[in-house]
Amino acid sequence: MNNFDTVLITGASSGIGYELAKVFAENNFNLILIARNINKLDKLAYKLMDKYDIEVNTIEQDLCESNAAQNVYNNISKLGKKVDILINNAGIGYVGLFHEKSIDDDITMLKLNIAALTELTKLFARDMVKCKKGKILNVASTGSFSPGPFTAVYYATKAYVLSFSQAISEELKPYNVIVSALCPGATKTNFSKRAGKRDNKTSMTPNKVAKDAYHQLLKNKKVIVPGIMNKLLVKLPRNLVYKMIGKYQKKLMK
Repeated sequence: MNNFDTVLITGASSGIGYELAKVFAENNFNLILIARNINKLDKLAYKLMDKYDIEVNTIEQDLCESNAAQNVYNNISKLGKKVDILINNAGIGYVGLFHEKSIDDDITMLKLNIAALTELTKLFARDMVKCKKGKILNVASTGSFSPGPFTAVYYATKAYVLSFSQAISEELKPYNVIVSALCPGATKTNFSKRAGKRDNKTSMTPNKVAKDAYHQLLKNKKVIVPGIMNKLLVKLPRNLVYKMIGKYQKKLMK
């Protein structure tokens, strides 16, 4: 048996979030899954409950909406559940020239990638502090380590996630609450299509990222960078990397 019980995963209907749900289910964790697409969530929930002896609850919620995080927290309270592990996975991005993109796209990204993540972390961290136990995994990116031409706002939001996670990791350490940042590189998910770019042929699979994240989180690793090439990338000097990133992102644009 694990020492934890219930894992909350946002953005669980596809990609890394979907694979994280499968990995935690395989290891006998109960799940609370959050996403906008309730049909996909319910399908995944039935599949996991049929295969494993676990409980899975689903909540339909667009985290870009006003009071979204508080709504999630309230719904979980009504279920009578205590979240032992919070995984802030939901996120969006785009590739393109900053001045040509809609300001609405930027604001939506800031709401989801920063505001919702921060509020969910605060709400559930307070409960974890009271229990003196918990884990929080915030999904950042290798883009957290450098500016990203043609992905300027997205990389900036992920830089926030990494900085924020590392800071509160120190604050929450005395309360036995572990905070980790997952920093995947290019991953074969629907993210690239939604972001307006082609897939990188060398991208990792979301299953590989999820498995690496799971094992490193349970080892209390503070910053998790899956893949050898990604580990090397984040060690390079920022003034060298951001020019390389700009050329790389421009090539992947449609």
